[in-house]
Order: sequence, then structure tokens, then C-alpha cells
Amino acid sequence: MIAKIKRTNDELKASRPTEEEVIKIPRLPISILVENVRSVHNVGSIFRSADGFGASKIYLTGYTACPPRDDISKTALGADKVVPWEHYKNPIEAAKKILNQGISLILVEQTIKSKSIYLSKFSYPICFIVGNEVTGVSEELASLSENHVEIPMRGIKQSLNVSVATGVIGYEFARNYCQQNKIIL
Repeated sequence: MIAKIKRTNDELKASRPTEEEVIKIPRLPISILVENVRSVHNVGSIFRSADGFGASKIYLTGYTACPPRDDISKTALGADKVVPWEHYKNPIEAAKKILNQGISLILVEQTIKSKSIYLSKFSYPICFIVGNEVTGVSEELASLSENHVEIPMRGIKQSLNVSVATGVIGYEFARNYCQQNKIIL
């Protein structure tokens, strides 16, 4: 007989904080501005990743779907209830509000001046920007960010799905922040 090594879903849930408890856990100084993401499933997945790495806030902008919506909640698995968020019809208005709070904007996009996320260093707080599944972040919004990063791609595709990229970038920023501040995860 093989010894059990995997934990059950019930065991995993028992070790996780409740909605009431998670609100008391300090969030990292990392937020996300989401511009014109059309898929509610991508929005739900962004919430789930943001909850996982401890994002302080999500700014949903343009025509990006907002909670409360059952289709977002289904993918977010409840993260849409605990991760703070705001909606702005105008992404530029949201970006200017963020900048006025002293938070650096970091564009996640392949641009003429983007560098690998793994070769970049940042001062926190930060807000990273992700955009539409096909067209990416608008030129107007991109121009408000001095720092541009990208995820290196080694295969035939030039990019990742926006929700997957959000998870990769978010966890890299969280790892970097915790390392800089000697926080053990």
C-alpha cells in the first residue's frame, strides 16, 4: 500500500484563513490596474491570483467586468469578496489617482523599452498594469508608466493569457518585496 502524501481538499481548507480572518492579514504594497479585460473568467482568475500573492487592491477599468457577478465569483472562488477593488470607467483617471498617491505604475507589456521582469528592481508601493487579451494596454495608459516589464517567452507564442501573466508578475513582485524586506513566506 502506498502511503498518503497528498492533503485532501478539506484538510487544505481547514488550514486557510476565513473571510473574516483574511481581512486582518496585512496586504503587500502591490496593486493591479486592469484595463478593458473582456473575459469575466480572466477577471475572476485575476482576483484569485491577487488574493494568493496578497495584493492590496485591484483597479478594474474601462469595460472590465466587476463584482458582484456569479461568473466572476465562480472562477475567483470567493477572492472577489476579500480583495479590495474599485472600478473606474476611465483608466487614465485611475492611473492618475494611483500616481497622486505616490505609487509607481509598472506596465506589463512588450514595448520598445521593456525589460525582463527577472532583471528589474523596484521600490514599493507599486501598481502593475495589464490589459486587453488581444490589444494589450492602450498607448495612452502605457505612456503614464516609466517602468515597462515583460515575461520572457521561449516558445512560439509571444505572450501569456492576461490572467496567467498577472499571476506570474504578481508572485514575482511579491517574492521580490518579501526578499527586500526580509519577510518569510
